[in-house]
Amino acid sequence: MTKSRPPSHFQHLYQTNPDPWDFETSSYEQAKYRNSLDALGGRHFVSGLEVGCSIGVLTRMLALRCGRLLGLDIVEAPLPAARARCADVPQARFARMRIPLEWPDEQFDLIVFSEVLYFLSAGDIERCARRVLDTLLPDGAVLLVNWTGKTDDPSPGNAAPDRFIAQVRDRLRVTHQERHPRYRLELLTST
Repeated sequence: MTKSRPPSHFQHLYQTNPDPWDFETSSYEQAKYRNSLDALGGRHFVSGLEVGCSIGVLTRMLALRCGRLLGLDIVEAPLPAARARCADVPQARFARMRIPLEWPDEQFDLIVFSEVLYFLSAGDIERCARRVLDTLLPDGAVLLVNWTGKTDDPSPGNAAPDRFIAQVRDRLRVTHQERHPRYRLELLTST
């Protein structure tokens, strides 16, 4: 059985490059961030959760639309940069957590998984879905963004969101979906 990527995988990436996915400079990332924010519409959220916040580029954008936002990463390495990037955004907080084994003891009306689900095993994606259902407020939204290109990660980019959506389909439905050349995006809301 394929296992989720361990913290050591990400620790190694950050040791060799403080921005291993070029979040700060990539035109792909900037376009994806714009599409992600557009998918949320003009809504302001009370409490947001971003799983896999890395150096906080998307976190900062999301925090400006939230009363409070918690950014999580599996390793501590990128979090000082994320905290510095969001130093003037007091509603942004950060923590190191290995999801789904660890999960914040809070409730959220926005939960974002932007290019993180495919790092997880099928079982961990299902556990994440259950955690989301346990902590999502009744009027909440879940944003899934997944790379669809070839990868050797545990869950391919199309399989990961499909598995997540299948786990939550009794309580959440896809209300917005986009397919782009290299990624897909789904917004899920309460049924």
